[in-house]
Amino acid sequence: MENKSKLLRLLIGLLLTLVVFCASVILGRKFIIHSEFLASSFMTHALMLVLSIGLIILMRNHVNYRIAMPQARLLLKPILYGFLSAVIINLVMTMLIFAVGGSLEKHPALDNSTALQFFFFVFILASVAEEFLFRGFLQNYLKPLRSTGFTLLGRRISLPVIVGALAFGMAHLVLIFSGVGTMFIIKTLVFTIFLGLIAGYYQEKYDNHAYAIIVHMSGNLMGLIALMMSNMIHG
Repeated sequence: MENKSKLLRLLIGLLLTLVVFCASVILGRKFIIHSEFLASSFMTHALMLVLSIGLIILMRNHVNYRIAMPQARLLLKPILYGFLSAVIINLVMTMLIFAVGGSLEKHPALDNSTALQFFFFVFILASVAEEFLFRGFLQNYLKPLRSTGFTLLGRRISLPVIVGALAFGMAHLVLIFSGVGTMFIIKTLVFTIFLGLIAGYYQEKYDNHAYAIIVHMSGNLMGLIALMMSNMIHG
């Protein structure tokens, strides 16, 4: 009976996450704000943030949500691991792509944004919106399942962390519709799942959603730095 209850919670959590994600993507593409500054993804992530917060409030009796100001002395590792995950995975995947005769592709957000737009709409808004859905809601909703998991490199990785990371990674399959190649999709999946594991681990470790957001922003920092350097070189 207990296993059925856990399975039901897992299915409900995934279903509600899918509903919010699909609604955000579909409605975000229908309601377009014509502005030279606002990114094309603005409405999608704005809706995702609003709907995710609404879901957390609506399910507050079942979602053990907590966010607080992180302690400065505890920030170094989440920031470092979030940033290094982007650097290392991009480096390894780049070598793999070259090894199989592929070509490098940039993320559409890098091609279509200025550094300032990337900062506001990817580094901040996308990071916060996606974290509120996949860690703020989904992982916290699945907290009763955290006794199940495995140990990786001396770190306990629970089922809620794993599910949140996998759902976060799979959500990036929407990039298929942007026209990017297969190897770029694979690279993005590997990176986002790994970043999701780090974000989820630190959220669970400190029982504080703020750490997941910080890890996510740190993972996006490499893209921001690359765009700023490109603007300086070609600017």
